[in-house]
Amino acid sequence: MSAVFTQEDVLTEQLIDDLIGARLIVHNDDVNTFEWVIQSLVEICRHSQEQAEQCAYIIHFKGKYAVQQGAKRTLSPMREQLVDRGINATIE
Repeated sequence: MSAVFTQEDVLTEQLIDDLIGARLIVHNDDVNTFEWVIQSLVEICRHSQEQAEQCAYIIHFKGKYAVQQGAKRTLSPMREQLVDRGINATIE
């Protein structure tokens, strides 16, 4: 049986997403350099240089870090751009 979603269902989901938000998680790997991750966070997530550096160190030492929080529809293009650069990123 397939589910049928009304426009109201979609709008309700968007409102909940806006209120609760999601997190853009960047995962550590052995491939990307600190410089590449920092540059990517500055260019894609609009972090300051210092903020991007702090995120990169947390990612390195903790294994992953939420570099951005917000609506999924805002975070999805950021995740795609990071992945296009070879950086492992997910949305939770």
